[in-house]
Amino acid sequence: MTPATATAYQGQDTRHMGWLAKSEAWLDSKGKGAWIAAMVLGFIFVWPVGLAILAYMIWSKRMFSKSCRQSRHARGYEMRRSGMAAMKSSGNTAFDAYKADTLRRLEEEQEQFESFLDRLREAKDKAEFDQFMDDRAKKARDQAETREEEDA
Repeated sequence: MTPATATAYQGQDTRHMGWLAKSEAWLDSKGKGAWIAAMVLGFIFVWPVGLAILAYMIWSKRMFSKSCRQSRHARGYEMRRSGMAAMKSSGNTAFDAYKADTLRRLEEEQEQFESFLDRLREAKDKAEFDQFMDDRAKKARDQAETREEEDA
């Protein structure tokens, strides 16, 4: 497999990848069926190879995932691409101004909500601490009353 064909399968540069990494990228591009076929062929021809592929599939969670086609690298690329698309100009100045205003408003609302959550956490912490101190004072009073009754 040439680096160009591996790149076409996975959307990543494979020039600096070893033959194992290229094989993994190729099998990922073909899906879970290709991994299973490689494992079965490994068991048929050289059973330790099939066992090694099975162990790798279980270890890398390829055996139980829905699809091998979307690897970590591909998901990361998709997330970066969609993030960049959100910040890019659409060419319509009115829409871009609306989008910028909406994003600014959403950021302000997020900051306000985060500060609300901080205040809420502080209030909960204070209430829990006050309850702890009240329980502690009550136990101290009860112990003092018990000692007084024992002394009397």
